[in-house]
Amino acid sequence: RQNNWPPLPAFSPVGPCFYQDIDVDIPSEFRSLVRLSYYLWLAHVCLLLVNILGTLAYFIGVQAGKTNAGTVFGVSLIVCVAFVPASYVCWFRPLYKAFKNDSSFNFFLFFVMFFVQFGILAIQCLGLDYLGSCGWINAFVMMKQSTAVGMFMLLIALCFTALAGLDMALLVRVRPRLLIEHSTFSCTLSSPHSLSEQPALPALQVHRIYRSTGASFAKARQEFSQGVLANEAVRGAAADAAAVSARSAFTGGGSGGGGGRY
Repeated sequence: RQNNWPPLPAFSPVGPCFYQDIDVDIPSEFRSLVRLSYYLWLAHVCLLLVNILGTLAYFIGVQAGKTNAGTVFGVSLIVCVAFVPASYVCWFRPLYKAFKNDSSFNFFLFFVMFFVQFGILAIQCLGLDYLGSCGWINAFVMMKQSTAVGMFMLLIALCFTALAGLDMALLVRVRPRLLIEHSTFSCTLSSPHSLSEQPALPALQVHRIYRSTGASFAKARQEFSQGVLANEAVRGAAADAAAVSARSAFTGGGSGGGGGRY
């Protein structure tokens, strides 16, 4: 299937990197959950873009020499450029593949990276210098110089706090169990409990589904090992290393034998 995400114009020199079609790839029971997670990712992207405007206003409105507003604005650009693709690849894409392929490894990857995102948001909402975000500290500092800019920054700080709080709520019950013995993914698909009866927050739903799929750390490790062994580049490198070791041992053995004779 041809890649279709991100949706780029035809004249773009760079094409889409992934194939994404929730209606095709995701079982019907979980489509609304994956869509909610995608919208949550979009909310983070929009907030990072608005944050750039806030730090720009901060840079323009602050009195010269009073703060590190220029640094805050520059870092906000870097953070946006880096975090938008990284968050998609590191937590949404694993979530997508976890439901698509019933993958324990991708479930674990989602849990870990989503927790990392929560930590980053919790720091960003503070508004410390050099972190590239409009948070509570620099917003209140700006209120003393420009009420309008300060209020705009406070709104962004509130959004960061709200998203951090939402992520924290999503992760309250994300406690992956090392061993789950009593159910399988097929049991989840045939469960009499509809998705509407499950927790409304996406990650709570993910965790509840994860707990009933039979996913475990052992399965995740097995999937990772199988993926590595199936990789042609890895197998080729291993074969080359084995050949080099064999030649070295043979050469060393031959040299040692010659030294013994003379």
